[in-house]
Amino acid sequence: MAEYSVSSISKYDRTALSQVDALLEKEGIKRDRNLDYTCGVYDEDYSLIATGSAFGNTLRCFAVSSDHQGEGLMNTVMSHLLDFEMGRGISHVFVYTKAKSAKFFMDMGFYEIARVEGLFVFLENRKNGFPSYLENLTESARPDGVSGAVVMNANPFTKGHRYLIEKAASQCDTLHVFVVSEDKSLVPFCIRKRLVEQGTADLGNVVVHESGPYMISNATFPSYFIADEAGVMEGHARLDVNVFKKIAGVMNITKRFVGDEPFSAITSLYNRVLSSELPKAGIECCIIPRLEEDGVPVSASNVRLALQNDDWETLERILPPASLDFFRSEEAAPVIRAIKQEKDVVHH
Repeated sequence: MAEYSVSSISKYDRTALSQVDALLEKEGIKRDRNLDYTCGVYDEDYSLIATGSAFGNTLRCFAVSSDHQGEGLMNTVMSHLLDFEMGRGISHVFVYTKAKSAKFFMDMGFYEIARVEGLFVFLENRKNGFPSYLENLTESARPDGVSGAVVMNANPFTKGHRYLIEKAASQCDTLHVFVVSEDKSLVPFCIRKRLVEQGTADLGNVVVHESGPYMISNATFPSYFIADEAGVMEGHARLDVNVFKKIAGVMNITKRFVGDEPFSAITSLYNRVLSSELPKAGIECCIIPRLEEDGVPVSASNVRLALQNDDWETLERILPPASLDFFRSEEAAPVIRAIKQEKDVVHH
């Protein structure tokens, strides 16, 4: 390895990135849409022979040239990326990889969380990471009665979210609401969770949880090993089911509630996968019609658009009191500023 070097690749280096794309393509994958760091291993002629990338706490997009298989280059890339993650304060790291490559990562000290058979595997570098998360959840499990669940991003919490939770709670003895903890939304997680808690405080059978790093949003699900957008959504939904089945198993959850999405073919596909796969695990998938205002479904996208346009009349109609109070407070100023600076607030 003395003649090889590993270095970071700038997102502005088109030449290097074209080499990355070519190397990934030979492995039947494409560069993921969500990356914040990429590295490459180069030979003495400065030709790219191995690559890997990161996004937040996940490692993605690995490839080694067929001419250099068996030289330990993947270990070199992994070590570099783990050092990089540690350097930015991230010690709990996750990997999404093709099923055929899972053993390599397990040999490198990663542990399986869940898999979509024949497609990909979701792993972490902590043996007790997911088991500990499940163990902590059991403290709020209810052994008796009907337990249900809702998973939401709530970016931010709207009257639509409140409506979904209220309808779901009326069909359960206990409703567990999981707020996606991943901090990639325009409204930070700590605020999203607080608004959900405040907006449901009057519902005595609702328990709000952090999703931890085990439920991620559609926006950041890795796409590099799946050919099209519908396939990405289906892959995410199937992984979601397989992670959720383990959560439901330790919490006695027998119902999962999702909001209907009449205008999004992709989200409808997601709901169809949940409706097909959850019953196989003994979990009923209940689709709740969306709350509408003046014939328009209430959505977080509409809230963000209204904030961009200083449309407080709309905000007063579609935000519950706690959310409305927040956006009128000084604390909300940086959040509103970030929303106004975002070019497209509809799909984030």
